[in-house]
Amino acid sequence: MVGIITFTLVYVGPGDPAAIIAGDEATPEILEEIREDLGFNRPFPVQMGDWFWKLLQGDLGTSYFSRREITELITPRLQPTLSLGFQVVVLSTLIGISTGMLAAWKAGSRLDRNLMILAVLGFATPGFWLAFLTIWVFAVNLGWFPVIGYKPIQDGLIPHLHSMFLPVMVNSILASAFISRITRSAMLEVLREDYIRTARAKGASEFSVFIRHAFRPSAIPVATVIGASIAGLATGFVLTETIFAIPGLGRMLVDSIVRRDYPIIQALLMVVATVLIAVNLIVDILYAYIDPRIRY
Repeated sequence: MVGIITFTLVYVGPGDPAAIIAGDEATPEILEEIREDLGFNRPFPVQMGDWFWKLLQGDLGTSYFSRREITELITPRLQPTLSLGFQVVVLSTLIGISTGMLAAWKAGSRLDRNLMILAVLGFATPGFWLAFLTIWVFAVNLGWFPVIGYKPIQDGLIPHLHSMFLPVMVNSILASAFISRITRSAMLEVLREDYIRTARAKGASEFSVFIRHAFRPSAIPVATVIGASIAGLATGFVLTETIFAIPGLGRMLVDSIVRRDYPIIQALLMVVATVLIAVNLIVDILYAYIDPRIRY
């Protein structure tokens, strides 16, 4: 189903790759020849069937412009996107859970209100505006971090982390805001349960109540939100990699859309869909580990 939707959306989209390949001075005969060469003149079901058959064989296709295998084009772009994703998931999870638990611990206090105001602002702030704000503050005025100039891990871990700080910070702020709100809400709901009052009546400290008795039951909705945040990052990386000139899959997708390189667009959308399905599967499996009452 994902493949059908992906192929159909790309197929009916505006633009003509043949016109971009041929240039402005191309004659109708040249355009028709390019369309014939690319297979555009074949019926839609035939094109879809051919694409699916190649996909089942592990062949993502060939780029219209570079004439190179898409697998060869995607492989070097994976490392920047995977590195960005790993850092954002780890950092946003740590920030979101810690601030959410702190807000729940101090529920109703000024600290709680301030943290939730920051969470609302982080959740409502447009990603591009936050990206340009961090560039203006930390790169232009303070000069602490570069605006562009991605450094791969092969150049050293510290240079790599330094070059990735701003995009990681932008995406982490956006993702952790939602995680923080859900963590606080889940913790407060669990803290109203009878067994929490029983634990307190037995003399358990507040720290023990939070960590040992309340956090694990509240982790299920938090895990769901983290999985949803990863799905949201797939779209956020397109913006972030474009603004910060990171040579990852997000920027590759933007370049392919501009050039109407349909095979690359279809391949990247399938890769993203596969990753999201895998993430949801992992989250479902984690439910049984988090809550022993859940069995599959």
